[in-house]
Amino acid sequence: MEFEVVKGILVLKMDMIATTALAGLLLVMGYWLRNKVDFFNRFCIPAPVIGGFAFALLALIFKETGVVNFNFTTSLQSPFMIAFFTTVGLGGSLALMKQGGKALLIYLFFCWFISIFQNTFGAALASAFGINPVLGVMAGAVSLEGGHGAAAAFGPTAEALGVKGATAVAIASATFGLIAGGLLGGPVAKFLIEKNHVVVEASKEHFTSFEEAVGGASEETIESKGLIRMMVLVLVVMAIGALVSGKLKVATGFDLPGYVGAMIIAVIFRNINDQFNMLKINMKNIDLMADVSIGMFLTMAMMTLRIWDLYDLALPLISILVLQTIALTLLAVFVLFRLLGKDYDAVVICAGLMGHGLGATPNAVANMGAVCEHYNVMSYKAFLIVPLCGAVLIDLVGLPCIVWFINHFAG
Repeated sequence: MEFEVVKGILVLKMDMIATTALAGLLLVMGYWLRNKVDFFNRFCIPAPVIGGFAFALLALIFKETGVVNFNFTTSLQSPFMIAFFTTVGLGGSLALMKQGGKALLIYLFFCWFISIFQNTFGAALASAFGINPVLGVMAGAVSLEGGHGAAAAFGPTAEALGVKGATAVAIASATFGLIAGGLLGGPVAKFLIEKNHVVVEASKEHFTSFEEAVGGASEETIESKGLIRMMVLVLVVMAIGALVSGKLKVATGFDLPGYVGAMIIAVIFRNINDQFNMLKINMKNIDLMADVSIGMFLTMAMMTLRIWDLYDLALPLISILVLQTIALTLLAVFVLFRLLGKDYDAVVICAGLMGHGLGATPNAVANMGAVCEHYNVMSYKAFLIVPLCGAVLIDLVGLPCIVWFINHFAG
């Protein structure tokens, strides 16, 4: 870490260790603030977003006042990011789809449709507002269905293809989505119940818990040898994914990011392993690595955010996000609710869609929990289907769809 003066402005240059240490401190601060401030808990704002965005605002103030600029070395951000998407892939067992039956398939295909719709709608709106359509994709499924994780991952990918401000747009859109998704779930559920005179009664079918469905059985423990085995598995999959992505680009010219390639390889391995039981996958260890990797990579992405890139995009971006929110609300109320049978479970699932269709799976769970608590009736069906699709299965189509849209409009 060292200081230098560039064009009369003090620049703090932070090496890899200093940058990673700062990210860790901001992550811990984010967890502390989330426990202390009710707003953050209420809207399920992730700790990396809290700590990292607070620093980004501070960096903006320092830049505008000419106090100091920061120069980071984010060499570890990419490995953390690839590790996270690899852990997502390892949870992507296609056999899980059997747990939710017909309703899960309807919801999953609807989510896949939403990922295509949000990207198409966002790109069309961006073109109408006279800005790069890739920025519309950033304000589409990248940040809304994808959340901050996908926003922080795909933003740099778009910028590498020449789309200035893509990361800032994606992160800002994801933050908007978190708040909007948390605000709208309850009102949408209340409207559906009152408008359609829904009987407040949940399905009497037996559903396993989400944790049991993804393999996180209670007997699994976290211990060093098991953690090392899962870490090696993740690293091997990351390496193979990077190799596949590189070979694909050479052969076809199609830019498949390394983290998407790793996720696809992880999904393939998981489903082969489900059939032949070559290796016992301990999902508690996988989840632990997921928490650490997403925390560090997202904090780094947030704290290095160039908020000033949003100056000229503020009005078009807000317009796109408002229209995306209205569109998802209409689709939930007039399409998904009917497809799922117009019952109480459908109401709760629609509340969940507003959470993760605009924000993230924790928003969806919070929305559903609030609805079930208000009506004092638990929808076990919703609590299996929505997290399973939102946290695991949606990425099987959602991420490749995003990659195609970015390549198409950037090319």
